[in-house]
Amino acid sequence: MKSKLLLIVLSLCTSFAFAQSIDVNGTVVDGSGLALPGVNVKVKSSSQNTTTDFDGSFKLSGVPKGSSVVFSYIGYRTQEVVVSGTKMTVKMADDAKSLEEVVVIGYGSQKKREVTGAVSVVDSKTLDVLKPVRIEQALQGTISGVNVTTQSGAPGAPLDIRIRGIATNGQNAPTAIIDGYVGDLGLLNPNDIETITVLKDAQAAIYGTIGANGIILVTTKMGKKNSKTKVSFNSYAGFQETSRKLPTLNATEYALLLNESYANGGRPLPYPNVSGLGSGTDWQKEVFQKGAPIINNDLTITGGSDKITYSISGSHLDQEGIVGGDKSGFLRNTARLGLSADLSDKFKLKTNVIYTYFTRRTLNENGLGSVLFNALNVPATLKPYDANGQFTLVPSTTGLGTEIINPLAQIANTYNDYNYKKLNGNFGLDYKIFKGFTLSSSIGFNTSNSESKTFAKQISYGGKVFDVQRSSVTQGAVNDNNYSFDLFGNYTAQIAESHNITGTIGTTIFKEWGNGLFATGFDVPNNSWEFADISLTKGVSETLTNSSYVYDQRRLSYFGRLQYDYKKKYLLSGMIRRDSSTKFGPGNKVGYFPSVTGGWVVSEEGFFGQPKAISFLKLRASYGTLGNDQIPNYGYLGLLSGEATYVFDGSLVNGTATGQVPNPDLKWEEAEKFDVGLDLKVLNDKVFIVADYFIDTRKDLLIPNIPVSGINGTGAPGASAPTLNAGSVRNKGFEFAIDYKDKFSDAFSFSVGYNVTFLKNEVLEVNNGTGFIEGGAFGVGQPAPARMEIGKPLGYFYGYKTDGIFQNQAEVDAHPSQLALGANAAPGDLRFVDVNGDGVIDTKDKTNIGDPIPDATMGFNLQLNYKNLDFAVYTFASVGNDMVRNYERTLSDANRLNYVLDRWTGEGSTNSTPRVTTGATANNVFSEYFVEDASYFRIQNIQLGYSLAPSVAQKAGITKLRLYAGVNNLYTFTKYKGFDPGASSGAPIGGGIDYGFYPIPRTYLMGLNINF
Repeated sequence: MKSKLLLIVLSLCTSFAFAQSIDVNGTVVDGSGLALPGVNVKVKSSSQNTTTDFDGSFKLSGVPKGSSVVFSYIGYRTQEVVVSGTKMTVKMADDAKSLEEVVVIGYGSQKKREVTGAVSVVDSKTLDVLKPVRIEQALQGTISGVNVTTQSGAPGAPLDIRIRGIATNGQNAPTAIIDGYVGDLGLLNPNDIETITVLKDAQAAIYGTIGANGIILVTTKMGKKNSKTKVSFNSYAGFQETSRKLPTLNATEYALLLNESYANGGRPLPYPNVSGLGSGTDWQKEVFQKGAPIINNDLTITGGSDKITYSISGSHLDQEGIVGGDKSGFLRNTARLGLSADLSDKFKLKTNVIYTYFTRRTLNENGLGSVLFNALNVPATLKPYDANGQFTLVPSTTGLGTEIINPLAQIANTYNDYNYKKLNGNFGLDYKIFKGFTLSSSIGFNTSNSESKTFAKQISYGGKVFDVQRSSVTQGAVNDNNYSFDLFGNYTAQIAESHNITGTIGTTIFKEWGNGLFATGFDVPNNSWEFADISLTKGVSETLTNSSYVYDQRRLSYFGRLQYDYKKKYLLSGMIRRDSSTKFGPGNKVGYFPSVTGGWVVSEEGFFGQPKAISFLKLRASYGTLGNDQIPNYGYLGLLSGEATYVFDGSLVNGTATGQVPNPDLKWEEAEKFDVGLDLKVLNDKVFIVADYFIDTRKDLLIPNIPVSGINGTGAPGASAPTLNAGSVRNKGFEFAIDYKDKFSDAFSFSVGYNVTFLKNEVLEVNNGTGFIEGGAFGVGQPAPARMEIGKPLGYFYGYKTDGIFQNQAEVDAHPSQLALGANAAPGDLRFVDVNGDGVIDTKDKTNIGDPIPDATMGFNLQLNYKNLDFAVYTFASVGNDMVRNYERTLSDANRLNYVLDRWTGEGSTNSTPRVTTGATANNVFSEYFVEDASYFRIQNIQLGYSLAPSVAQKAGITKLRLYAGVNNLYTFTKYKGFDPGASSGAPIGGGIDYGFYPIPRTYLMGLNINF
């Protein structure tokens, strides 16, 4: 009887249990109601789990009622939902700043909460808003410590990235690692990017000799497991215009000013009657094109099963220039294939291959005689065309020099073409040897080919330096290749539940090789671009018309890293890398680069309690050394790369000679990096703060062209002085970033971010015999205006200080003589400062008159979402950077900017702008007068978008439809007179000299995003 009763009780209990187990069907959506595929769905305290499909749907069978289901997805907050019925809809809260987010750190990854270095991330959502043509543009203003400058606003022009300042007078660009291999940021399609991670401190030591300038890690988009095929199409079209025109003098103003200048110089008036001149020609209006088109389309297909994920994409970009139209156009096509496959429980294959093709045409820019230089300096009294419809010739008078020509004729007679093809990618294999230990191998490669052609048409501009007496065509072909092989193992273990260890050890082999060939042919048939090919030229030249080069360099590296944490509270990481490079001589090929980073998660301590305001606080520090070998190949060897002419049997014969003087003692340039920082989350994770103080000291700078005895023949064609380790530079500063993000309701969310970087740059050592190195150019025939010198910022401006304008002869007589500068001073001339107090103004009075490196840079970004509308603004500011105004030709008859209308015309008239005269003065020597504060604030991007309601979109068979309109480079607030206060030639010494920078265009865009 008891046994039967027990059986009945057990049966009832079992029946009850089964009655409480139900099948659950559900959907997971994001904050805007769009389906989220690939979300991990797991029954808590159970092995049962699944992922959402393409429609965000999932199904769980036999789930006990009352149990919890955990939903997790990268970029969203993990949620737990109690099962109460058979239907479930879960809305995931966006959490891009989640501490559980995985951050790539090189040869591995870490959760953000465990990172001990200075690391910043830009995600694909930011790229979607910014719509950059080149990825580098997305780093400006979005990450503290990173400054991006444009060399030109022309389509396809390169950009320069500087992480925590300029540390060397050589190569300062960071190294880009794309999915594990060295690549080129500028060639990628921005829409292919998932995340961009910037390693700014000693965390980058795992990359050794290529990490001194920082590391940029790019992760491209991949498909997700167990997700249906997803098709994403993005398109935008727009038009461009110049963001700025400079206020030059019109014809009447120019003639009146020229008359005054000639009268002051005691010469006859060139324009006795100015009444009929009117406004004349606006040469900038003639040169700048309005409505220059830009079009971009890209298509991405992603998906995956439980074993394979894939991502296929293609893009097309076509952009014309705002100067010259298709004469400065850029076209880029890309194609990418990403694939990941679980071959077995132990083996995983992954590959990513990218093909890029682009063509580019360019105009003469950023120098004396450039198109914009001529547009600013040609007088408004001249017309673009003469009575016969031909381009007007600019007179070759002394007052207009020999380099100022009609810019429209210059554009029309510019012919060049450049095309570039590149295939790059990697193939990797992961092997799980046993629990916690994975062996990874990867082969990365880059192979590229480029062809160039430039045609010089036989033409006369009326006795100018641009006159071409004999037509010619120059063609070039370049082949560059590299590959890397990485083999490394990662071991992860947990000891006694409190100690967590991750160890990494590996090796890298890198080889880079290539060649180039260039040749020139003369007498092009019909003097025409159509026939511009060397095979058709028959002209003979008495000088060398071809050249070539070949190179081969290699690195062999070993590296190791050990990461340890105790209860996720105390974090420690140590790493070391050994690099061997063929760029250095036998005694200096090997370098060792160690570093250590540590962190303390204070908020995990028991004494911290459960505060309401602060939810997370981490202190961290790092110290280590990294290397830099970015110098030309074979600097330690003597090569026959120079040109020479010899006499044989009484005849001159072309031959070869020694090139750069060799230096067998060349060694690594070393960066010593120190950083302390904190990460802080407050107000229920709505506010995230990151702050860092850093010191970056670069030692043993690899400085080229150190002056040596002329006996060595360093002045011969193709020859040069040697490269030496001869300097030291220190950058120190403070970074601060704060982000606030809140969701006020299901309909309205808001996020705002601000970051600022304060930086001080100082040269500590220059061992080249003179104590300084010069660079840059100003005017014609003047000494170099920029320097690298001990105790000063790198590339500071070296010239004469000014103290207003002489108002009368008594002031001139009382002031030290300025005759040594080229002319006696007169009332209305600049008054130069006697810096050394010796009673004479001469070269000994030159001093520091400006610094091109900004004191602070900052970004302010805002995003709003209301129902189906979204709005975003991104801005950037630079404070304290100076720039040299060098785009005006200091000739008497050249046109001027209208600030000259406030010139000195008599005692008390002004104390800032000197008189105009054709007579000799010292007003044009390089001085403070030509150095301006180039601080600026720029609205980089503003965008308004509308997304179709998910319920409506899904009825149309699509998961997302978004339309948007935006403006890039909307407006720049600055007092600087030139085209672009944020431009730079990229040179560490002389980069802040404005030769007439091509302005960044203002771009109006309309686009759409469609997901199927």
